Amino acid sequence: MRIVILGSGAGGGVPQWNCGCRNCDAARNGRIPAMSQSGIAISANGRDWALINASPDLRQQLAATPALRPEGLRGSPIRSVLVTNGDIDHVAGLLTLREGQGFDLFATPAIHAVLAGNPMLSALAPGLVPRREVTLDRAFALAPGLTATLFAVPGKVPLYLEGARVETGLMGEQTVGVELAANGRRAFYIPGCASVPDWLCDRIAGADALLFDGTLWTDDEMVRAGLGAKTGRRMGHVPVSGPGGSLDGLRQVALGARIYVHLNNSNPLVDPASPERAQAQAAGWQIGHDGMEIAP
Repeated sequence: MRIVILGSGAGGGVPQWNCGCRNCDAARNGRIPAMSQSGIAISANGRDWALINASPDLRQQLAATPALRPEGLRGSPIRSVLVTNGDIDHVAGLLTLREGQGFDLFATPAIHAVLAGNPMLSALAPGLVPRREVTLDRAFALAPGLTATLFAVPGKVPLYLEGARVETGLMGEQTVGVELAANGRRAFYIPGCASVPDWLCDRIAGADALLFDGTLWTDDEMVRAGLGAKTGRRMGHVPVSGPGGSLDGLRQVALGARIYVHLNNSNPLVDPASPERAQAQAAGWQIGHDGMEIAP
């Protein structure tokens, strides 16, 4: 199994186009690495690849990844795309893949319904890009030699679908984690998760790799920094630190590699010199970065 982190940032990436926070300015000036928006590529054989999520930055991510470059005059090693929710930073990149290239598009029925409601995505012709509905907790072939199983994790509907009342711990088809298996190895990709319940710890225990939601270091960091009015939990993301955070919630779970992904521009973890990153690394975590390769 080979995993490439195409994008390690949350929505907007680092630097975010309209943000002058400390981290964004540091990325613009080359003091810390930039981060494009969230997504990974995975293969069981190094030839046939699946994408999990398709960010608005997908074109530059594909160009930066040698294994995903075209085959011959026209072609691609990308056999499928799987989306874990309907968030803009996870589906807008599908429009980049409208160039008459065939692949399978996997999602739950609920997420497919969201995609079908956007007329722009009809540019992905069904004859070339069949939309495959996935049943939760049932393994399916994502690419040659690679199986995936989707399962519900606590989350919420995308921002553009929010109504007057917002539930941030919904369990269903709107936000899913992915269990990946190939060649006797097992990995989990969970870029969005609102809490760390005991059942989730049990499910992921013993995995060779976990790529997990690291959006915010503290629940209220965006509010305290003057960057927004919402907490992380209000956005459907469990914080890394503090009571109920993922750092403590996952501390006792036996895992191989544990990697934070989907990092917001406000998060001190994006700064390699921050004490927060040192604290996370001391607890056994790696901080995902664009182009990072994992071979669990």
